[in-house]
Amino acid sequence: MNRRLYPGGDYRRAQNIEELRAIARRRLPHFAFEYLEGGADDEVTLRRNRAIFESIGLQPRTLRDVALRDLTTRFFDGPASMPMMFGPTGFNGLLTDKGDLRLAEVAARAGIPFILSNASTVSIEDIARVEGVRAWMQIYLYRTRAHVAKLVDRVKALELEAIVVTTDSAIFGNREWDRRNYVRPLKLDLRNQLDVLRHPRWIWDVLIPSGVPRFQNLGDLLPPGQDSVKGAASALAAELDPSLNWQDIAWLRDLWPGRLIVKGMLHPEDARLAVQYGVDGVVLSNHGGRQLDGAVSAMEVLPEVVSLAKGQLSVFLDGGFRRGSDIVKALLLGADGVLLGRAGLYGLAAGGAAGASHAIEILRTEVDRTLGLLGCSNLDELCPDLIHDPKWRAAAEAIVGSLSAESASAFHPAAMRQD
Repeated sequence: MNRRLYPGGDYRRAQNIEELRAIARRRLPHFAFEYLEGGADDEVTLRRNRAIFESIGLQPRTLRDVALRDLTTRFFDGPASMPMMFGPTGFNGLLTDKGDLRLAEVAARAGIPFILSNASTVSIEDIARVEGVRAWMQIYLYRTRAHVAKLVDRVKALELEAIVVTTDSAIFGNREWDRRNYVRPLKLDLRNQLDVLRHPRWIWDVLIPSGVPRFQNLGDLLPPGQDSVKGAASALAAELDPSLNWQDIAWLRDLWPGRLIVKGMLHPEDARLAVQYGVDGVVLSNHGGRQLDGAVSAMEVLPEVVSLAKGQLSVFLDGGFRRGSDIVKALLLGADGVLLGRAGLYGLAAGGAAGASHAIEILRTEVDRTLGLLGCSNLDELCPDLIHDPKWRAAAEAIVGSLSAESASAFHPAAMRQD
């Protein structure tokens, strides 16, 4: 039996992300923790996101000099200290005061990118002012395209590097746990109201400084006075656009000259289309198991997408990452990097900025240790023969084969001709 002794309420004693999760669960009111934790329907996809990592066995090499190890990588034109970043997560002001700002500060100190959610409670202008931050902006293509255009103008004015457009939420997933906590939209039932009173530390941290958190990047999309987390849910739901299609991506591509990343795809054909539409990167994602229940894990489609698109666009993914070894497995299957969702938020909820830093340090240490134990001194040394399972090794080898063929064709005399 796997027994764990949880470290009370002190995030500094947490030895792994699961222990930070336990601390966050005690610190947050029930409704806030369920928002952070829950998935759609029966949460089959949520469980699948974690289970997939156990199916990938590693086969390390030994008697290799790994005294010096290097975790650095590059995302597009900029360096990153390790192969991960904070992915876009909304409503972080419910976890701790100015939660998005705290995450951005942690990311800047750690040397990794931070992606601000469209549904954040801190403005993109405040994030851009964080010293040393490498900030990207996530958006939804709402029905009101004028709002989207204005948001793009704000991002241009700040000279940010990338926009990440989320495409898997044109229809809102069925999150029964969320509705169960309310008697009407964002009006907590009596049981949850009493539970909030049992969390005075959360009240003093989140509610007392400036009241109910307010959305800071939705501007004219919301009616006057309806920009609070409490009042905006129905307005946002009405703005979701089921007609969203690739022509909308083309519209955004024309509008935005910087790096454009499409988040929320799971089918290789969509990655092929992303290349055709001039996208710079994709994020394979099932939205943390919160949209289509029964959807595959991003890890399951990663090798095929990489085989199709590597060298033409960057391939990232999210979904269920809780250990550094999970991140290394994604790199072995061709990922350029990993977006962290709940793993970082557990730290944020458990101990604010310091807790989030602790989460990143846990994962950094685990990636470093996994790399060394595999017999590698840097990320470039990760190769298919470090995967034991035949299915996964074959998938990784196919990636190497497709890249070798691509490299060979680049030096073929026919490829060198100019018209």
